[in-house]
Amino acid sequence: MAIITFYRNEKQLIKKAIAGHREAQQRLYDTYAPKMLGVCRRYVKDLHFAEDVMVNGFLKVFKNLDSFKHEGSFEGWIRRIMVRESISHLRKQQFVVFDDTLYEAKAHKNKMDPVALDVEHIQSLIDALPDGYRTVFVLYAIEGYKHQEIAKELGVTESTSKSQLFKARKLLQQGLQKQNIIGYGTE
Repeated sequence: MAIITFYRNEKQLIKKAIAGHREAQQRLYDTYAPKMLGVCRRYVKDLHFAEDVMVNGFLKVFKNLDSFKHEGSFEGWIRRIMVRESISHLRKQQFVVFDDTLYEAKAHKNKMDPVALDVEHIQSLIDALPDGYRTVFVLYAIEGYKHQEIAKELGVTESTSKSQLFKARKLLQQGLQKQNIIGYGTE
């Protein structure tokens, strides 16, 4: 019978991973990858690109693991790396446009009953947002960043961040209202 080493706590697991133990690194990856893919997916529409962003993020996590000071949650530390990596990906792809004059709603093609609204449907409404709107919306509404932090992270003004959030919310409300109309058969 083989004896399996169980790590009693996260701190010990991190210490082993810093020392280069592949088993500990794999365990950290397996523990946090599903949540971090969700984080990356909120910013990057295409699942395959989101997976690439997550893998690149984990490379940075493991490269900088010794800089984690155990002051706050480890998951939060990883999440910040994933958010930055997602934003970096969007910048490299030159998809993020922060333009106050941009106001183009993409038509949502799925006609669903409002009762059937679920995470995937809401994600598809978020995905339909222009990239700049979506990025600010996710940072503010989902990740909990403040406008000052968003402005600093994205290199925009606070008023641009607030404007992008306002417009994103308006487009999401329109998308939800459209679904309500379609769902009740009045269209």
